Amino acid sequence: MVVSHILGGIGNQMFQYAAGRALSLANSQKLLLDLSDFSDYRLHHGFELSRVFNVIAERAEVSTMRQLLGWRVNRLVKKVLRRPQFSGLRGKKIVVEPHFNYWSDFFNLNDDCYLFGYWQSERYFKLFESVIRRDFTFREPLAGRNSELALEIANTQSISLHVRRGDYVSDSKTGKIMEVCSSDYYHKAIGYIAERIERPVFYVFSDDMEWVRQNLTVEFPCIYVDHNHQAESYRDMQLMSLCKHHIIANSTFSWWGAWLNPSPEKLVVAPRSWFCNGNDDRDLMPNEWIRL
Repeated sequence: MVVSHILGGIGNQMFQYAAGRALSLANSQKLLLDLSDFSDYRLHHGFELSRVFNVIAERAEVSTMRQLLGWRVNRLVKKVLRRPQFSGLRGKKIVVEPHFNYWSDFFNLNDDCYLFGYWQSERYFKLFESVIRRDFTFREPLAGRNSELALEIANTQSISLHVRRGDYVSDSKTGKIMEVCSSDYYHKAIGYIAERIERPVFYVFSDDMEWVRQNLTVEFPCIYVDHNHQAESYRDMQLMSLCKHHIIANSTFSWWGAWLNPSPEKLVVAPRSWFCNGNDDRDLMPNEWIRL
């Protein structure tokens, strides 16, 4: 069996699921999800994959986890074992992502294993792209204002533009890891798109729309999508995925919004600077995406 540790916002959950799903398919094994750390998790909206998508999401029961990990099944023990200095105590089953860029030995894992990491690279699941795309189809159709927007998006040269600020600005711990994309990046990205796409219409998504309105001038038709909140926030990703082209933030949320658009003709512009803590992000973007 392959057990994927799942935690974080919906974008991180999608990467963790996709890597585990790909490994389970490569080895003809069952995929289980360890959701135990959501019991006291207060950020974002908890575990969302099975509510939002048509994923194969069977939860790993405590008895199964104990059978796999033995004494290491304790949550505190697992947390400690993630640290590099305790790698010798992990045993053969716990596999901790060794670095942020793609790990070439990933598909050499052919025994029962427990995956802990972010696994933020398309390379972990590219071989099974069609399955991942099917798993990440949205359960519920769009309705109301979202349905109206979907129709507009389909009938225009629609560009999704995502501005992520939120905890990048308000949380000091997150701010030490994640850059905040500048207005200069967005102006460059808008210019890049406008040079290549005739009559672009920008659909703007953000967790800080007030900042966007005050600091980001878009000299093209522009629609601010600001009505999807809380448990319905994922609808922004659903609408992003329907757009023809994309300007993403350094956010897994808009990364997936762009990736879920299956069109080979899409343009995706991403920030050159993703982290501010030195993480190696060279494998984070698909090769055809543009970094500015």
